[in-house]
Amino acid sequence: MDTFDLVIIGAGPGGYVAAIRAAQLGLKTALVEKRSTLGGTCLNVGCIPSKALLHLSAQFAFVADEKAAAAAGIKTKEVSLDLAALMKRKNAMVGGLVKGVGTLVEKRGVEVVRGTGRLGGDNKVVVKPEDGGDEVRLAAKAILLATGSVPVELPFLKFDGKTVISSDHAIALDKVPEELVVVGAGAIGLELGSVWARLGSKVTVVEMLPRIAAGFDEEVARHLQRSLGRQGLTFELAAKVTGLNAAKGKKKAVLTAERDDQKLTFPADQVLVAVGRRPATRDLGLEDAGVELDDNGRIKTNTTFQTTAKGIYAIGDLIAGPMLAHKGEEEGVAVAEILAGKPGEVDHNLVPNVVYTEPEAASVGLTEAAAKEKGLDVRIGKFSFGANGRAIATGATEGFAKVVADAKTDRILGVHLLGHHTSELIAEAVAHMTYGGSAEDLGRTIHAHPTLSEALKEAGLAVSKSAIHAL
Repeated sequence: MDTFDLVIIGAGPGGYVAAIRAAQLGLKTALVEKRSTLGGTCLNVGCIPSKALLHLSAQFAFVADEKAAAAAGIKTKEVSLDLAALMKRKNAMVGGLVKGVGTLVEKRGVEVVRGTGRLGGDNKVVVKPEDGGDEVRLAAKAILLATGSVPVELPFLKFDGKTVISSDHAIALDKVPEELVVVGAGAIGLELGSVWARLGSKVTVVEMLPRIAAGFDEEVARHLQRSLGRQGLTFELAAKVTGLNAAKGKKKAVLTAERDDQKLTFPADQVLVAVGRRPATRDLGLEDAGVELDDNGRIKTNTTFQTTAKGIYAIGDLIAGPMLAHKGEEEGVAVAEILAGKPGEVDHNLVPNVVYTEPEAASVGLTEAAAKEKGLDVRIGKFSFGANGRAIATGATEGFAKVVADAKTDRILGVHLLGHHTSELIAEAVAHMTYGGSAEDLGRTIHAHPTLSEALKEAGLAVSKSAIHAL
């Protein structure tokens, strides 16, 4: 039996990135994956296909809106949707990236072992092939758990793939639902709700909390809700879902909910349950290996990502923190570097979060409310995309940039963006905050003109009331 320096269970963003980095550092590495393709949920049925659908549906929505197209000097006529072709295009995008990841892993010399992996004791990983063949045992000096997460299923809304669907199903529908009810107003629900609203569905989002996009700056969330409302999404907030009455004959299924003792009903062709995800820890053999979970069902780890069992590490959605692909990637790199004797670490205070709707919401660090709750004296700088030259030139004037800075030191505490492609702008905020930069540092950084990023520069200047292109 070969002994590996590192065996990784799970080839999602955290797992395959950890494998590549470990191989770069000279560690003999094996990567265990039950799917026939690498990339995990994110690449196969999550981040990438959903962003492909957001892009393609936005293109369709523009040309299908005759008035909007005409205002841009584009005359359209008899526009129709070929959903099968759209899905084929999405699948091609995913397929290309899947192939690319496979090539990267192969060229780095990582051994890929197909099958379902579990801890086998004595620094062993047992792999059960999907084809039912004999189990494979891998010996390892270190084991990394990177199995990610799965959609949360409500007890009274079991996924059947037909009426009650998860995000996995919602990226591959073969028909546009006439009425789609989305349970949950987080990133997944808002993004997929946007996709199907653009393609023709009447979308209703039912959320238990009194606001959408929990965790984001309240001002950003409020403006985002208004924008999505104008795009056709209906929001039913502070509503607790209670059940589902199945479809009968030609009648649709009916989702039931309550708000302030009032009974609510929502007819639906399909119900997308997007209330969160849970760590994929089942059947990993954690208990027998001495790997403990916390009260939230996540694997306990220390500052170097070690679990309560010697030689076993965990990252990504399995451990505390936001369930985001880029968090898992950075943690995977950190573990590989630690095992190679290098100082790997991740600043979890600087993990950006994004909702990829139109406009996009992007955030890092403390919100204005969170900073004040900590007793911090803050100054706020804001700048509207409505005054940004590139935004005006491209018709993307909705939204704003907001900088939260410490009133005494001017250090940036948080940055919150709402606008076109703000997911591409938030990294600059992370970079400044990584070295403890100030709002003045951000404002004095030279930005190309005209660019959307200038709104972030102006927001930095606005903290000291020095914005150039705003009164």
